[in-house]
Amino acid sequence: MSFQLILDNVSKHIRLTEAEMELFTSYLLPKKLKKKELLLQQGEVCKYSAFVTSGCLRGYSIDKNGTEHVLSFAPADWWMADMYSLISQQPGVLNIEALEETEMLLLSKVNQEKLYAEIPKFERFFRILAEKSLVANQQRLIDRLSLTGEERYKIFCNRYPTLINHLPQKQIAAYIGVSPEFLSRARAEMAKAR
Repeated sequence: MSFQLILDNVSKHIRLTEAEMELFTSYLLPKKLKKKELLLQQGEVCKYSAFVTSGCLRGYSIDKNGTEHVLSFAPADWWMADMYSLISQQPGVLNIEALEETEMLLLSKVNQEKLYAEIPKFERFFRILAEKSLVANQQRLIDRLSLTGEERYKIFCNRYPTLINHLPQKQIAAYIGVSPEFLSRARAEMAKAR
């Protein structure tokens, strides 16, 4: 198995020696999911961060009315976890599902803690990831409160350019908080405007 993608991802924020790379990759567990297979189910404790090497994951919750709310997507070269559950080790609120056949590398919370002790610069790496996630989630909340559906769709297109024509329309609609019908009309109007 090639670890190049995850090593490139890490090297955006920290520099590792050959020995540190070997130790880090020894803590990773390869995992494959089939389309619609769950990595994590709402109510379970999240024990891993997942780094997607191919395919795509989505994180979503289901409200008491049975409505799905998509919180995030993780295409290749992205990390995903139920952060609340991973940090608190309490039952989670997210389902994490493969939208297609997906390959990933899992880093357990236990091994992440070992990394912090053995290679302290990993604390910096995961702090940067957490900060970026916090900023993105805050901006998404503000966008949801203050922008139109069309504006939120344009932001989605900028954030996930590889997923625009790749994901089912209902997944994108659930992420930006509109009906699939609204999204279909918005897409048609945007295409006419070009």
